[in-house]
Amino acid sequence: MYILFEDAGKFLAGRILSEAEASMQVELDSGKRVKVKAAQALVRFDKPAPAELLKAGALLATEIDLNLAWEFASEDEFGFADLAREYFDPGQAPSPVQQAGALIALYEAPHYFRRAGKGRFKKAPAEILQQALAAIEKRKQVAALIDHWAGELAAGRCPVPIVEQLYRILFKPDKTSPEYKAVVLAAQQTHKSPLDLLQQAGAIASAYQFHWRRFLFENFPKGTDFPAIQAPAVVQDLPLAQVQAFSIDDSSTTEIDDALSVQGLGSGTVTLGIHIAAPGLAIQADSAVDLIGRARLSTVYMPGHKLTMLPDAVVQAYTLQAGRPCPSVSLYVAFDETTLEVRSSQTRLERVPIAENLRHDQLDGVFNEEFFARPAASEEPAWGAELRFLHRLAKQLKSQREQVRGKPENFSRPDYTFRLDNPAGTEPAGQETVSISVRLRGAPLDLIVAEAMILANKTWGQWLAELGVPGIYRSQASMAPGVKVRMSTRALPHAGLGVPAYAWSTSPLRRYVDLVNQWQIIACAQHGATAALAAPFKPKDTQLLAIISAFDAAYTAYNSYQASIERYWTLRHLKQNSTQQLRATVIKDDLVRADDLPLVLPALGAQGLARGAAVRIKLGEIDEITLHVSASVTEHLDQAAGEPMDEEDFEGGESELAAGPISIAVDVADAQGQPDAAAHTPAPQ
Repeated sequence: MYILFEDAGKFLAGRILSEAEASMQVELDSGKRVKVKAAQALVRFDKPAPAELLKAGALLATEIDLNLAWEFASEDEFGFADLAREYFDPGQAPSPVQQAGALIALYEAPHYFRRAGKGRFKKAPAEILQQALAAIEKRKQVAALIDHWAGELAAGRCPVPIVEQLYRILFKPDKTSPEYKAVVLAAQQTHKSPLDLLQQAGAIASAYQFHWRRFLFENFPKGTDFPAIQAPAVVQDLPLAQVQAFSIDDSSTTEIDDALSVQGLGSGTVTLGIHIAAPGLAIQADSAVDLIGRARLSTVYMPGHKLTMLPDAVVQAYTLQAGRPCPSVSLYVAFDETTLEVRSSQTRLERVPIAENLRHDQLDGVFNEEFFARPAASEEPAWGAELRFLHRLAKQLKSQREQVRGKPENFSRPDYTFRLDNPAGTEPAGQETVSISVRLRGAPLDLIVAEAMILANKTWGQWLAELGVPGIYRSQASMAPGVKVRMSTRALPHAGLGVPAYAWSTSPLRRYVDLVNQWQIIACAQHGATAALAAPFKPKDTQLLAIISAFDAAYTAYNSYQASIERYWTLRHLKQNSTQQLRATVIKDDLVRADDLPLVLPALGAQGLARGAAVRIKLGEIDEITLHVSASVTEHLDQAAGEPMDEEDFEGGESELAAGPISIAVDVADAQGQPDAAAHTPAPQ
C-alpha cells in the first residue's frame, strides 16, 4: 500500500511500512524513511508506483481547465477528491492519478481556490477571481514587455521608457519596476555591465549631460528654477559709513559677499573694515526667501555655470555692487600701524559705500609678490597704499595663526581656474573648449581676502560665545591624521586654522550657515548683553542641529559634484589638446598627481616609488562617463625635479580619485571634505 502526503508544502509519495492510530512509517523511493502523521495522508493507493503517480498527477494537473473546475466546484467547502469526481466522471470514483492531478491543480491555483485545511478547499468569489485573473494577465503582459525591452537592449537599441528612467535605474533603482528588470535581464543575457549595456544601446548621448542630469536627479529632483519672488527691503534706518570700500573677487562673481576698507594710514592707528553683505537685515527666518535658501543651503559651483543659493533678484538686492551704499554687517578692527597689534574692535550695522569691485584675475599681475616686495612709489596704482598695508597685515595674521597651528600652512599646490567658451549665463553643453589656468595658492590678493575673512569669522565666533548666543561653528580637535573638521553649536578651537573659535559668517549670499550666523550677529549688534533673548535661534535650539545636518549633506554632495565635473573638463582638456604624456608626482601606492593639471590617477609602475618622486606618465584610454583614465610610468625623473612634499600634499589624494569612477546602484550580482583654509580663497564662480 502506498500513500500520497504533504510535507512542508510539497507532495510526496511512498510505501507504508507500518501504521499506528495517529501516524505511520513511510519509505520514499530514495530509501529514506519518514514518520507521517495521519492528518498529512491524502491519498492511499495500490498502483501505480509512487514516482509514477506524482509524475502522472503533475501532468494531468496542467491539463485541467481551471475555469471549468471552478464552475463544477461546490459553493461550500469541498475536498480534492470531490472535485476530481465531478470534473472527470461524476458516475465513477476518481482514480489515484485523477485525485493527485486535482490536488496539485487546486493547490497551485490559489486565485481560483482557497485552502481550507489539509486537502480541503473553497472556491474564490467571482469578483475576487476576476480581479486576480486581471492581475495575472497584467503580470504576463509586463513580463512580455520586460522580455521585449531586454531584447531591444541586447540588440543595441534603448526603449524610450528606459531612457526616461535612466538615472533612477542606475542610481536609485526601484527593483520591482519593469525598466530595471529589463536592464538586469539584458545584462545577464549579454554578460555586460549595466552601464556598458546602456551606453552601447544609445541611452547616454552625452557624457556631460549624463553627469549633469545625474546630479540634478539626486539633488534637485523638482528642478532648479526658483519661484517668482521679490527681495524684501531693509526696513531699518541704517547710518552711512564714512569709508570707501572695495571688494576683491573673480570677474565672474555675482554674489559679492565681502568688501574691505582701510582708514587712518599714516596716523599710527589703522582701522581695517570688513564689510559683509547683509541679507539677514531683510530676510526673516521662516520667510519665503529663507525657505528657499534653507532648501538649497549653498551655491553650487562648476566650470562655466553655477546654481545660486538664492534667486538672482535677491542676490542683486544685497550684493556689494560698486557705486552704491549697501546694507552691511561691518567689523572694524583698529591696529597699531607699526606693530600691528589689535587695539580695539567693534561691529556695526550700516550702509557701506562700495567704491570699486576689484577683480583678482585682472589685477594678479599688478599686485603680485614683486609689487609688495619693493618700496612704495610716489605714484601707486589705485588702492595700492591700502593693499600694501593689508598685505603686511595678512602676513602677520597668518604668522600668528601658524604659531598656534604649530607649523606653516602649505601652499605648494596650485589652484586651477577653468574657463569655458560658452556664453555667459548659459548652461554648458559639454563640448565647449576648456582652458585651465594655474594660480599658486596664497597669491597676495587671495591672502589678503582669506586672512580678513578668517579674522572676521574668528572674532564673531568668539563674540557669539561670550554673549551666550548660539551659532554654527567649525572646529578641529587636532591636526593628527584622520581628525576631521566638524560642525557644531559649540565654540571649540580649530587646530587647522590656529584659532580658538571659528564660525562661518562671511558668505551669507552663498552659504546658508553664514546667513544663520549673520542673524545671530545682528542680534548681538542690536541687543548686546540681552542678545540671547532676541536672537532668532535660542540656546539648545534643535533647529540649528537640523540645519547643520542638512548643510553637511548638501555641501558634501555639491563639492563632490564640483570635483567630478572638474575632472570631466580636465579629461576634455586632455583630449582637446591631444595630450599623451604628463609630468606627475607620486602620492602613495600607485596614485600620482599631475604637476600642471588638477588630476589624480593610478599609474602602472608607480607602486613602490617614494612619495614625492617625480615621474613622466603616458596616458591611456579616457572614459568620460566613468571619468577613468589609465596611465603608466614611462620615465623616472630626478627626485630634485619633483616638488618637495609635505604631509598636507597627500591629503585628499584618495578623495580626488573618488571623484572619478562613478558608482552604479544596479545590482551587478543580479545582472551577473574641503579644507577650511581653502574655503577662504575665491571660489570658482
